[in-house]
Amino acid sequence: MYAFVPGVLFLIAFTLSVRSDRRRFSNAVLLGLTFITLSLGLLFQVAHLPYWLAVFILLLVFTLPVLGVLWLGVFLVANGVTMVRKEGRRPANLLSMLAGLAIFAMVALLVIVQQSGSPLLDGTVAALTLVSAYVSFVFLCFLGYAFLYGRTAVRGDVDFVVVLGSGLIGGERVPPLLASRLEKARQIYAAQIARGGRPPVLLTSGGRGPDEKLAEARAMADWLLERGVPAEHVRLEDRSRTTTENLAFSRTIMEAADPGYRCVVVTNNFHAFRAAMTARKAGVDGQVLGSPTARYFWPSATIREFVAVFWEHRKVNLAICGFLVACCAGATLLAL
Repeated sequence: MYAFVPGVLFLIAFTLSVRSDRRRFSNAVLLGLTFITLSLGLLFQVAHLPYWLAVFILLLVFTLPVLGVLWLGVFLVANGVTMVRKEGRRPANLLSMLAGLAIFAMVALLVIVQQSGSPLLDGTVAALTLVSAYVSFVFLCFLGYAFLYGRTAVRGDVDFVVVLGSGLIGGERVPPLLASRLEKARQIYAAQIARGGRPPVLLTSGGRGPDEKLAEARAMADWLLERGVPAEHVRLEDRSRTTTENLAFSRTIMEAADPGYRCVVVTNNFHAFRAAMTARKAGVDGQVLGSPTARYFWPSATIREFVAVFWEHRKVNLAICGFLVACCAGATLLAL
């Protein structure tokens, strides 16, 4: 049973970290390490299991990832085609397709290099494989914890519901993506009143872009007013241009109204975890809730969020990738 000790320790660390603050990216990494170490502990116990169960576990551990990678490649390419058809050929809409093609390219490279016999090529592919494995691990950590974070529920009354802006159609109309956030905020508002709580203030956050006729916050507030939210329960933060500014400027408004405020922040589900990390850095006292997003839009949007998070932690991530490449380069030099 000692094989499970590392997994249990990582699980304890994960639990304590989440209880301290759900909005840390380290929670995602600890979750991934917990899963890996517990899986390794299970593998060490295979020899002590019944034959049929041991075979099942080995097939699950070694076959499922291979089939899963191939299925993921097919899914991402298909999703990329859907994105191009529905959203156009902008670079951001090609992310899922490019990720799927990269998976197949890596698989093909691994098959080809087996017939090479070149130490230099072997070392290059080994470096690419290790870097890809590390990036995949971080991505799966991000994906798994983002899913768990998305299950966050509102507990008790809040003073503010902050709605993050996301651009306007034609410079003045609320698009479906933003309408989803506003509807989620309206539901939180209505639910709090229905259970006898005081009405929270709906704080719409978003400035006026260079191609917009009015501030996003103004268009968002009008959307809420048209759907029956009283004007006295709506406030505007109309200076921000980025998510960081959304949260920093909103925090200033909330603290001025009530230094001991409690809030929730609403964005789309694919953006919730990264927005939560930004809220933590901005010192906002509240969790982030996600509103529904069209299924076909979610994969590319999630990849885009991961790239942003990976780059925000680029010092650590690039240092680890550089170390892996250096190890492979050293092994290749010794083999030459």
